[in-house]
Amino acid sequence: MSGSDDTDPAWSLVFDGFDPAAEGIREALCTLGNGYFATRAAAPWAKADGVHYPGTYLAGGYNRLQTDIAGRMVENEDLVNFPNWLPLSFHIADDGWFDAGTATILSYRQELDLQHGILLRIIQFEDQQGRRTQLREQRLVSMADMHVGAMALSLTAENWSASVTIRSAVDGRVINAGAKLYHSFNGKHLELLESEVVGDDGVCMVVRTSQSHVHVAQVARARCFLDGRVIDVQRQVIQEPGYIGQELTIDVKQGETLAVEKLVSLYTSRDRAISECGLEARKAMVRAGRFDAVKADHVLAWAHLWRRFDVRIEPADPGFKLNVPMLLRLNMFHLLQTVSLHSIGLDIGVPPRGWTGEAYQGHIFWDELFIFPFFNFRVPEITRALLTYRYRRLGEARAAAKGAGYKGAMFPWQSGSDGQEETDILNLNPRSQRWVPDNSYLERHVGSAVAYNVWQYFQVTHDIEFLQFYGAELILDIALFWSSMATLNRERGRYEIRGVMGPDEFHDGYPDTATSGLDNNAYTNVMAVWVLCRAMEVLDRLSDIRRTELMTLLGISAEEIARWNDISRRMYVPFHDEGIISQFEGYALLRELDWEVYRKRYDDIQRLDLILEAENDSPNRYKLSKQADVVMLFYLFSSEELGGLFARLGYPMDRDTIPKNIDYYVARTSHGSTLCRVVYSWVLARSDRPRAMTFFAEALQSDVSDSQHGTAVEGVHLGAMAGTVDQVIRVSTGIEMKGDVLWLNPELAPEMKSLDLRIRYRGHSIDLHLTHGALTVRGEDLDVAPISLSVAGKIYEFLSGTTRVFQLDGAVPEHAVLKRG
Repeated sequence: MSGSDDTDPAWSLVFDGFDPAAEGIREALCTLGNGYFATRAAAPWAKADGVHYPGTYLAGGYNRLQTDIAGRMVENEDLVNFPNWLPLSFHIADDGWFDAGTATILSYRQELDLQHGILLRIIQFEDQQGRRTQLREQRLVSMADMHVGAMALSLTAENWSASVTIRSAVDGRVINAGAKLYHSFNGKHLELLESEVVGDDGVCMVVRTSQSHVHVAQVARARCFLDGRVIDVQRQVIQEPGYIGQELTIDVKQGETLAVEKLVSLYTSRDRAISECGLEARKAMVRAGRFDAVKADHVLAWAHLWRRFDVRIEPADPGFKLNVPMLLRLNMFHLLQTVSLHSIGLDIGVPPRGWTGEAYQGHIFWDELFIFPFFNFRVPEITRALLTYRYRRLGEARAAAKGAGYKGAMFPWQSGSDGQEETDILNLNPRSQRWVPDNSYLERHVGSAVAYNVWQYFQVTHDIEFLQFYGAELILDIALFWSSMATLNRERGRYEIRGVMGPDEFHDGYPDTATSGLDNNAYTNVMAVWVLCRAMEVLDRLSDIRRTELMTLLGISAEEIARWNDISRRMYVPFHDEGIISQFEGYALLRELDWEVYRKRYDDIQRLDLILEAENDSPNRYKLSKQADVVMLFYLFSSEELGGLFARLGYPMDRDTIPKNIDYYVARTSHGSTLCRVVYSWVLARSDRPRAMTFFAEALQSDVSDSQHGTAVEGVHLGAMAGTVDQVIRVSTGIEMKGDVLWLNPELAPEMKSLDLRIRYRGHSIDLHLTHGALTVRGEDLDVAPISLSVAGKIYEFLSGTTRVFQLDGAVPEHAVLKRG
């Protein structure tokens, strides 16, 4: 990864040189999308061959198949790899089709232009006849028109004159084979319905997923230009089952540039306001302009997005050792490609790898917990739309709870199209090549994450209509689930939650027992208490009519509410070693792992669960964690909030409780998840800055450095990306919402000279400018009610259209309140 003189290093991810071993990671990192569909950055001449993996994914485009695994028929639902619209290959004279892996590459440069959302590729190569050619490619997936993708490829003949044959195609022969873990699964999801030539310069392909019956139509148009002049020559149709293309041959003289512009329109049977997806794709292509026109609209759309979302850092001298501004923008870029303004009308969640690959089969987990804050403070309408993904699947969550013997809504650990549990029954351990049970469906805490996300959205927006008609029902139904799952241990006089897994994921049961699940996972229990408290608060906030409606609908009685109150005061939380919150009951009885032995024995011990299973051992025997579990409580709640919960439960929380627990668990964590580094970076940010910065740097580079050793090729880690951006904002500004007040407690990192960002809060659009000396808060002049703003512990009334300058000691100078306008 490097930069060059003609790019802005704060806005460009640049790779120099062709490296076959790194192509998969580059394809994921340079994926282009718009919240509706995304296409990996495979070269247009590339095929899935172990070096490259072309992939085009529709947001929420799932299909279900069955596979015989180890003698068991296993059902899996995948994010489908749809037909590849990229194929654009060429050969010069009688040479073979161009392949960067076999040509003599004189120079190779690939750039992801983050500011404009453009993928650039510049290659100078020489063939066996000594012909030197410069190839330039530009590519985009339009942020202006969510149905359009486009590329422009040019060939400049530096020292030769010859014929050039161009082939443009759509390839529907693709399968799902982009994640190693699922290679044994059936990956053939597509059925060809139609492929034909459209007009003089286009082809159309319509496919259908085999089970979900989603129809997807792609119309691809390729036009050629020689030194800017349109070239109209005879085309030969190339058609095979699942493949359709056109070939044309053009004579090129030395010094001339042959340019090909390829556009695709992609529609599905799920789209609104259309008659039929194939017809709509054809109409769109007839109306489409040239590449430059599509590009101009796309660049303008990205400019509008960056105006809302950009976080501008001016580094101090000396500043960060890493290119932090670029890496943060890369993370924001992928967040905005996964969910954008186009997502508002779609029925989708946010998968942990975005739409950049096939890891986790594109399922939805709890990563929304880390992702939603990024959108809450900028375009909360996106969060609102994504929360409705959960609301629409309440019926399935209720059925799951009932099937397990509980009340309320039990959300799945892995969710896909309809909200049923998609966690695989078995997972392959690549070290032992054994199929082992996957019990992560017991991570019931995902429901608390849904409730937490609803509440955080409400705190930022005060969207009372959403709370009344969607959010309240979600929180109340999740509270009912926790109430029904909690049982009273009369000997202890405490409620317990048994048979679950915590966020750690290494522990799925007790040592040498056949029963799955753990008792009284501290994170699960405390989050259940928090949900019950919020549910009671929500009932108080509802109108009398809506409260009556929901209590009747959900079967919530006065006795049930009294039970919530009792559970929220008597939930059991295990402790050991004088103030250490036990990850789960019985944790203290587990053995200590000899970490040094394993570090010496293996190069990478992040996935100790796989290592131990391959050694015929189990993580269930040891005090170790894949990722933050107890420590998640310190990530989600301030010390005041958490202290309030523990006080309600009658448990002490001393000043040293949090740092003592962080120190205890960080020493017993393998950091086998990119999210783990985000959490530890945050909880250490103001108490142990050097260690926090180490975790932050690792999290920030998770994908560009492939810190998980081979996982980035299967998709970027969106939760870590969001978490790093959120951390820069939250740690720097100290932003927090409580008691209908927006709290700011700023502390700029020494590596920064200044920080600028824009947020939205309860209708206000607010620009924040932070230096080491002052915080400037400027509100756009909007017709909204004043808000309460706290800076350094003092509360002020803030009016839209005004500016305040706060000294970081909390004093407000006389001129702090400026005139409107």
